[in-house]
Amino acid sequence: METPKSLGYRMPAEWELHSGTWLSWPKNPLTFPEDVIGGAEEAYCQIIAALSGGEKVNLLVDDEKHEGEVEKKLAKSGADFSNVIFTRIKSADVWARDYAPSFLLSADRKKLGAVKWTFNAWGEKYDDLLPDNATGAEIAKISGAEVFRPDVVMEGGSIEVDGKGAVITTEQCLLNKNRNPKLQKAQLEAVLKENLNCGTVVWLKDGIEGDDTDGHVDDFCRFAPDGVVLLSEESGKVENTKRLAENERLLAPACEKNDWELLRLPMPKTIIDPVDNRTLPASYANFYIGNKVVLLPVFKDKNDEVAQEIVENCFPGREVVPVFSRDLVYGYGGIHCITQQQPKIQE
Repeated sequence: METPKSLGYRMPAEWELHSGTWLSWPKNPLTFPEDVIGGAEEAYCQIIAALSGGEKVNLLVDDEKHEGEVEKKLAKSGADFSNVIFTRIKSADVWARDYAPSFLLSADRKKLGAVKWTFNAWGEKYDDLLPDNATGAEIAKISGAEVFRPDVVMEGGSIEVDGKGAVITTEQCLLNKNRNPKLQKAQLEAVLKENLNCGTVVWLKDGIEGDDTDGHVDDFCRFAPDGVVLLSEESGKVENTKRLAENERLLAPACEKNDWELLRLPMPKTIIDPVDNRTLPASYANFYIGNKVVLLPVFKDKNDEVAQEIVENCFPGREVVPVFSRDLVYGYGGIHCITQQQPKIQE
């Protein structure tokens, strides 16, 4: 069977040139209830305005009526509407990182590929979100990419690639029996290598507290250009301190072998939802890299400026745009979780 690797496709790093970014406008009342949805929409307006200055924003809306409502909300955002493409594909929720395909480029960068993983709503935790597996398939179809379907449950937030043959993931997520109970670690590693065209798989252990996705790597460990790896560092929450220290121990040999520079990114103060006393997965690592900007989640925290300076140093030439994300993480996700990049092919 032909795979992306056998055909010369690879998954580019996020900082490589995009043709656009996929987003789905927030509307699910269970994810963003009435007292939260306004803040989530404000974050979206800022995100779309920042991204549209450098690339297309492919924005999912349910239908013509919904498109008109969203357009009115974006009207005062400063978005470049020539770069905002309203796409009428119904979605249950906003987490495009996880249900949209992982896009690929051919070796000559002239063909677009897409791996459409099976999305099962993070181990069938949320039955009402299972239809977004079909949403992701529609995105793959409309993109015009050559689509690969490995019939494996996977989410985009569970993998982090450097575009040079390395991928970082977690055992907590990929080895969870609520995803692929019949596949062992070695088999899943082979799946990653064949579908992302990577030669190095770095397995970390557990994700941060409050993450209902079973340990997505994009909440605490990210690649940056020139062999930099950013790893979250906790100074408050004891459980996170233990988990991140163990991940650093596991990451260190890979850094030494691959000549990666490990930089530590602080965590914001733990955010507890006062209604049901749940920990929210607030993290600066959940940033998104656009063509001209890096969208950084901030929380009106003393570490906001520290995190911004670190990220700015990692991405010279891009403007780091802080986006207040308290209401996004109320829904258990952040800026990286709602975005999915589509790399630009060479014409």
